[in-house]
Amino acid sequence: MENTIRSLQQEILDFEIATEADLEAFRLRYTVRKGLIAALFGQLKSVDPAEKPRVGQLLNLLKQTADTKIDEAEGRLAATVNGNGKRIDMTLPGRRYFTGSEHPVQKVLGEMKQIFSAMGFGIATGPELELDEYNFDMLNFPPDHPARDMQDTFFVKSGNPGQDVLLRTHTSPVQIRVMLDNKPPMRVICPGKVYRNEAISSRSYCVFHQLEGLYIDKNVSFADLKATIYSFSKQMFGNDVKLRFRPSFFPFTEPSAEVDVTCYLCGGKGCKVCKHSGWLEIMGCGMVHPNVMRNCGIDPETWSGYAFGMGVDRTVLLRYKIDDIRLLFENDLRMLKQFTA
Repeated sequence: MENTIRSLQQEILDFEIATEADLEAFRLRYTVRKGLIAALFGQLKSVDPAEKPRVGQLLNLLKQTADTKIDEAEGRLAATVNGNGKRIDMTLPGRRYFTGSEHPVQKVLGEMKQIFSAMGFGIATGPELELDEYNFDMLNFPPDHPARDMQDTFFVKSGNPGQDVLLRTHTSPVQIRVMLDNKPPMRVICPGKVYRNEAISSRSYCVFHQLEGLYIDKNVSFADLKATIYSFSKQMFGNDVKLRFRPSFFPFTEPSAEVDVTCYLCGGKGCKVCKHSGWLEIMGCGMVHPNVMRNCGIDPETWSGYAFGMGVDRTVLLRYKIDDIRLLFENDLRMLKQFTA
């Protein structure tokens, strides 16, 4: 009988009680009037009188073990009742909590800021609602320039000449404000959101993020500009990045160039993203036009400088091999969850 008691003792200790159903099964098997423990007490009368004290002590210990296990289980299960009085099933799998993270555009923009900051560039910001004077006039845009057309610019309010209010089409007005408020030398980047009344496609959107740079000092050359762009591109895209400089025209720089990189999707073979050219434009750049410097009170005979501007969203497409810029603005969780921390 002692072996039976010890075996039952171990069985009680090993019994797992995780739910109310487990607790009820435990009671029915061990502690009710017709349970196993009561049955052993019923057999005590047939035990040798000399052994009864020791066997009885083992049975009492067995009953105490069962009662203690019930009390502990009841307390544990009672603690799983929520505020609505409903019991929580602790056997259910835990809920998954999703950690937040930076949007891919903000993540890449942060990396770009760090790269240029390490080169000695400060950071300047300005208003998104801008005056026509800062957005066009002081940047050497002629009065009949196509960029002033309603098809390209979101005008908000008409005013006197140069005082029209519009959604800025680039962050170049921030450069104008920096040149008006500071004396050379100066070296800044101007990140921000810009707006253009363009047809929405896989490569362009009506609102996007831009980062422009400006460096003015004595004896600044186009070679300095190329060195800066090469240094940035290698840190951003890798040491094996291939760049192409193409002559171009911008009213606020002379000479001007556009910078291309090999298409990230087709590897230069040609696809719809690169319009089957094998190259993707990442920025425009050039030497600051003397007229722009004069408009801001800077003598172009003493000072020279370069400026560049790039689309942050286009850089995100390059970095993560995304083939549609619209995905960055649609807040589709299926896409954004791929960038969780």
